[in-house]
Amino acid sequence: MSEETSSQDGNGKVSRVIRIGTRKSQLARIQTDSVADKLKELYPDFHLEIVAMSTTGDMILDRALSKIGEKSLFTKELENALERNEVDLVVHSLKDLPTSLPAGFTIGAVLKRENPHDAVVLHPSKTGKTLDTLPEKSVIGTSSLRRAAQLKKRFPHLEFKDIRGNLNTRLKKLDEKDDFAAIILAAAGLKRMGWENRISMILEPEDCMYAVGQGALAVEVRARDADILEMVSVLHDPDTVLRCIAERAFLKQLEGGCSVPVAVHTKVKESQLYMTGAVYSLDGSQSIKETMQTSIAPGDEVSVKVLLFFQMSILRFNLSTDVHSQQSLERVDEQVQRVGVTAMKVPAEAQDAAERLGIKLADLLLSKGAKEILTVARQLNDAR
Repeated sequence: MSEETSSQDGNGKVSRVIRIGTRKSQLARIQTDSVADKLKELYPDFHLEIVAMSTTGDMILDRALSKIGEKSLFTKELENALERNEVDLVVHSLKDLPTSLPAGFTIGAVLKRENPHDAVVLHPSKTGKTLDTLPEKSVIGTSSLRRAAQLKKRFPHLEFKDIRGNLNTRLKKLDEKDDFAAIILAAAGLKRMGWENRISMILEPEDCMYAVGQGALAVEVRARDADILEMVSVLHDPDTVLRCIAERAFLKQLEGGCSVPVAVHTKVKESQLYMTGAVYSLDGSQSIKETMQTSIAPGDEVSVKVLLFFQMSILRFNLSTDVHSQQSLERVDEQVQRVGVTAMKVPAEAQDAAERLGIKLADLLLSKGAKEILTVARQLNDAR
């Protein structure tokens, strides 16, 4: 655990300083500020400091993300700062976090999900059009293989080209040039930026399913920092946690990432978790898509046991100072993580069911040829 730092206000009151790492982009800052505001409300005696930095993904803007070949494009520098104790927690878009985190880190909170769907933003000259009514060979901008594969299949009269940069940059490229008739962006990012008025249409799952974790914010912490883990755990949204555990387990079992087209759609209704998952060839001509569901209604006894176990873990950490005890707790942390997520206050039975659902759905797709489709997609993408 990092050494505690503190600050003193004009009245002589000493507050513990919590340092929050984030990317420098405007959207990342807005997302981080929203998390900081929640923490300030819950912990008014803490002093929160934002530490912004650039990541590899922010600096490489001349290549599609799927071509860079780095799993942690938007997270590596932030995790390095976390490892060096320069920050105490980091706020990410969950879809940027690999399904396997580096040793010693965990996702301590998954916040309530914003709209996870993709949105169409039209060029100003195309106002009133839809993807269906755009002229033949109209160019649509997206650097996502997942979006392009699905939309090529659904809208074969359109062409798709890469577009990189943050939200501001991509919208500027759309508006100030005539290279694109429209671009595809995450609806959640547009809403958080206050640009909902730019959304021409929301793509429903029938047209384009979303990326694993899309629309959700994640707080990454050091797995052994039990007090920080306890502090951020109140931010967990149980339904979002379960949906995202299922999605991340699905992606991990498929061994997918940004270099292959994998898409999901999940929902929680009446204690059932429903999940649709799909894989696509790069041109969308081949696909495998299936739906499964599971019960996520745990007994009260499970919830009580989980809470008791969590409280005992915190107590053990606070009372222990020797290396052996800290190593023991680290092993406990690894045991309670599901695809990188530690959610001690969400019933373990429900988390296990969600993880099993994702794995079973992936296995079903693999049994129907998903591995072959993804292997070819990866090879073709590498050769582009």
